[in-house]
Order: sequence, then structure tokens, then C-alpha cells
Amino acid sequence: MRRVRQKNTSAESALRRELHALGLRYRVQVPILTKPRRVADIVFAGPRVVVFVDGCFWHGCPQHATWPKQNAEFWRAKIVANRQRDLDTDARLLAQGWEVVRIWAHDKPHEAASRIAKLVRVRKAKGYS
Repeated sequence: MRRVRQKNTSAESALRRELHALGLRYRVQVPILTKPRRVADIVFAGPRVVVFVDGCFWHGCPQHATWPKQNAEFWRAKIVANRQRDLDTDARLLAQGWEVVRIWAHDKPHEAASRIAKLVRVRKAKGYS
């Protein structure tokens, strides 16, 4: 498990390339909450849009998640805790005025980038810089 990347995954990199191609500029790996500490994958600070790219296994994707047979109780608890942490993070960020976007690792980067670009444009039009 040490070899599993937590940042700069292939899904994140592909999404960032698409966002950059659309002319969007952003920050990566930004600590967005302090207590408890949460790090966002991609942040558009002006329009206050935060993007998380969630891995199917680690975040329990409804389409692709699998439940390991070895040490099943540990892994089920881990994935359920990850889901609960994601919900908590989303709620805290929404309360602070952020728009939260969650992208699954299996989502097509071009489609996800288009969705994010539209949201960023809408937020900028509403007066968020």
C-alpha cells in the first residue's frame, strides 16, 4: 500500500491537463481546512471552487468499488470512514462558501474539466473573483 500515490495520480494529472488546455489556472495540493486538516487536489481560489479526485477503491465508488476478502473488516471500516470524512469535508467547505466538486478517477477527464470550467465561469460571473 505504500506504493499507492496520494497525489499527482494519473487521474489528477489528466484532469489538470484538460483544465489547463481550457485556459484555466489553479493551485494544486492546497491545505483547504486546518482542523481537521484536509488537502484539496485542485483549487480555484478566486471563484472558491475546490476539486477532489477520488479513487474508486479508497472512496467506495458505487460503480467500481470492490470489497477485499483479506482483512475485510479493516478495509470496510477504512472505506466507510473515508466516505464519512468526505461528507464532513464537503459540509465544512460549503458552510465557508466554497463550491465542492468531486470527480471519480474513472470519469473522463475532458467531461470533468468541462463541468468544472462551467462552474468556475458561473461563479466568476456571480462576482467571485
